Amino acid sequence: MKYGYLTDPGKVRDHNEDSVTIVENGSGKEYLLIVCDGMGGHRGGEIASNIAVSHIEERFHELETIGSKEEAILFLKEAVSEANVLIYEYTREHPESSGMGTTLVLSLVTPDYLLFGNIGDSSGFVFKNGKLHKITVDHTLVQLLVNSGELTEEEAKDHPRKNVLMRALGANSNVEMDIFDVETDVEGVFLCSDGVTNMLDDTQISKVLNEETDIPSKLQKIIYKCNNRGGNDNISVAFLIKAGV
Repeated sequence: MKYGYLTDPGKVRDHNEDSVTIVENGSGKEYLLIVCDGMGGHRGGEIASNIAVSHIEERFHELETIGSKEEAILFLKEAVSEANVLIYEYTREHPESSGMGTTLVLSLVTPDYLLFGNIGDSSGFVFKNGKLHKITVDHTLVQLLVNSGELTEEEAKDHPRKNVLMRALGANSNVEMDIFDVETDVEGVFLCSDGVTNMLDDTQISKVLNEETDIPSKLQKIIYKCNNRGGNDNISVAFLIKAGV
């Protein structure tokens, strides 16, 4: 496997509330990609996203193997639930952090199956035949309106309330993560925060990912393009190319 990840504060925010990682477990054949986009005052978002990524990363790294698909789904749900409680309890112990939380998107890549999970509006894609295909579904007010037929996809793109989240990690004592079981015949996996998807569309990102450069160069170029368009949010990307591709 070849992979890389990168995060950048962008051009407008004075600090970075995103956290991102890619980690292997003991098997050397199983990879977990995570992107979290934090929110909240007093750097609360930075704390929330870091708690989530650090906890899930540590739990995964401890494993020799994650086991069957069913065992993997259970593990992911448990680890995310634990991270949610840690964030929620931190907020209770630090009242100045009230309202903090984080989005989460993750992907588990193994030789036998491919899973995605998400809470909020960070996005998970597969990369196949040189194109990105979005797997996750945003937990936003605007997405609910699209699902109900009250808005079109085109109207949703520039809706003034497009960033209103309906679900976030750490916002409540319990949280539900959507899980997606995806066919494994893909070339790669791409995760990003909405600091990317609000600046670039799938075609523009795909064009960069198809360039004949190494992964760090591709990710640097995506961040450059986002910043060149205004960089009005933190920007985080994680990309993995499967072995043999």
